[in-house]
Amino acid sequence: MEQFRDAKYYDLLESDLYERFRRKPAMLRQELEMADSSTVVIIDEIQKIPELLDEVHWLISRKGFRFILSGSSARKLRRCGANLLGGRAIRQQLFPFVSAEIPDFSLSRAINNGMLPRHYLVENAELRLQSYVGDYLREEIKAEALTRNVGTFSRFLEIAAINDGEILNYKNVAQDCGVSAPTVKEYFSILEETLLGYTLPAFTKTVKRRSIQAPKFYLFDVGIVNYLTHRRDLEPGSTDYGHALEHLVVQEVIAYLTYKRSRLAATYWRSASGFEVDIVIIDNYTHNPVCAIEVKSCNEVQNRHLKGLRAFGEEYPEVKRICLSHDNQPRKTDDGIAILPVEEYLAGMWKERYF
Repeated sequence: MEQFRDAKYYDLLESDLYERFRRKPAMLRQELEMADSSTVVIIDEIQKIPELLDEVHWLISRKGFRFILSGSSARKLRRCGANLLGGRAIRQQLFPFVSAEIPDFSLSRAINNGMLPRHYLVENAELRLQSYVGDYLREEIKAEALTRNVGTFSRFLEIAAINDGEILNYKNVAQDCGVSAPTVKEYFSILEETLLGYTLPAFTKTVKRRSIQAPKFYLFDVGIVNYLTHRRDLEPGSTDYGHALEHLVVQEVIAYLTYKRSRLAATYWRSASGFEVDIVIIDNYTHNPVCAIEVKSCNEVQNRHLKGLRAFGEEYPEVKRICLSHDNQPRKTDDGIAILPVEEYLAGMWKERYF
């Protein structure tokens, strides 16, 4: 809103406005007929009244209005056959805070609280996380009628958090949830289409080693995972901290590539024999790797931490390899692996230094 102070703003969470437009979507067109066509119009939670998109279409085509349409789910719009403004709209996904947006960014706070603005900005985010997960995530699913059994879905959400950052296995998750594998697959689809999670595909274009092909799954914010898995007061050195640090880096990389509209994409690599690299950046057109990134929560990277990057280097010796850690100073190994402090890497990434 700071960048569009003169915009005309409609928030469909306002009950009176929602009821007015729900009863008569044409009210939007009638109101804007009285406005200057150079006015930017913002409609928040557009998925609540899909019929408004026909009015938006008319106002763009006939009057030249510019719209910013925001919402938390495209699923409802697609399923009800709404006007998706083909050729007239640019889709932009928004993420939680990224490190570059925060003066005096605190890695520890980001790992413990997550990067949703209301959570990151407080000292202890547990109550806000509880409210967000209990009152928003579950109720959002219920309100959108995305599943009939909210209780089962809530259990699934906890199991999905436990499996955050792990290779996706629908059968195993289904057994833990007590539902069928097709139901679990549909539940993961709900999370993706409501922007509550995403899959990280496997990199499979290797020569010497057979690779695992199933994707990994991540919830959209590390703080949500912390709450659902009861992780608290994370400190370097623990397994939970290591998982959270890896998630945060993946979260930042995904946001960076999306915001920059890059032709690059993030994947991960794991060989059938057990070698793994947390993030492999590839060229979306050629599918060739550009950069391989491993995340370690140790204070000093040792040779044993670099096995995955070295195995990947045997497949692609020319690819840049980076290990992120809590080392005090950046350095480079004799075989060319860059070891960087996590904060330094994140700051440099947003300045376009690494890929």
